[in-house]
Amino acid sequence: MTPRVTKSHAKKQLLNKLFVAFCVLVTLLSVLALVVLLVTIAKQGWVHLDWDLLTSYASRHPEKAGVKAALWGTVWLCSICTITALPIGVATAVYLEEFASKNKMTRFLDLNIANLAGVPSIVYGIIGLTVFARMLGLFGTMNNPFIEVGDPVSFWYFRLPFGSSVLVGGLTLALVVLPIVIVSSREAVRGVPNSLREASLAMGATKWETVRKVVIPRSAPGILTGSILATSRAIGEAAPILVIGGFLFIRFVPANVFDDFTAMPLQIYNWAGRPQEEFHAVAASAIIVLLTILLVFNGAAAFIRYRFQRN
Repeated sequence: MTPRVTKSHAKKQLLNKLFVAFCVLVTLLSVLALVVLLVTIAKQGWVHLDWDLLTSYASRHPEKAGVKAALWGTVWLCSICTITALPIGVATAVYLEEFASKNKMTRFLDLNIANLAGVPSIVYGIIGLTVFARMLGLFGTMNNPFIEVGDPVSFWYFRLPFGSSVLVGGLTLALVVLPIVIVSSREAVRGVPNSLREASLAMGATKWETVRKVVIPRSAPGILTGSILATSRAIGEAAPILVIGGFLFIRFVPANVFDDFTAMPLQIYNWAGRPQEEFHAVAASAIIVLLTILLVFNGAAAFIRYRFQRN
């Protein structure tokens, strides 16, 4: 080995070590910032972290304030978001990967889906306000609905336009996570080996039977993981909920999908903006509750992926 080759190899090794050291340093700084943030929140919010926080409504007195309305509003939002986004997203991913022809139109769709995954969530809030809440002005105004059936405080209630309801919030969040669900589901479907498809077709199965009995079961871990992580992102969204008219102070739980609502991010935003230090401590307690919910969702995604991969 010539001296020139040896010197070049040593230089590459040095650059490699410097790059690894840089990556480790950035990772440690990120983890340190996260630890400091979590410790600060835990230290500030531990005082109000009790059962009353979960069972009490918002109050003007910090010692009586709770997250019951916001917590149940978040449950309603995530339920509607999941029921809407997951079937549409997974079906779109399966169609684009397994049935759609590879032409200019599909390439155009691929480009737009990838771009939509990076659009700021507040843009989806404006879309939700225009399309879902006001319905482009085709059915009157929110104060004077075109159709209104039933009692607003009962479970069976319907109106057009939808207005600033929990249904609009869930549909708007579904728009936020839908591109993410499609992209993650397509990656999971694309990861299924072609040999399995060919073996199924060779045994006489139709295209749909192959997708239903071979492709979807094999890609289920990736689909479920991506869907759960996308839903966990929707839990922490505040901007689109503010745009469509989510309330910052509510003392009731939604009775139907057309009822008014608030959510955990809005409640935290409201308390954190108060001048009283006591409300900042309550906001920190609500942040701990929200982080716990996110941790449960992410843990469920990891557990489901592990179980499916083991099987």
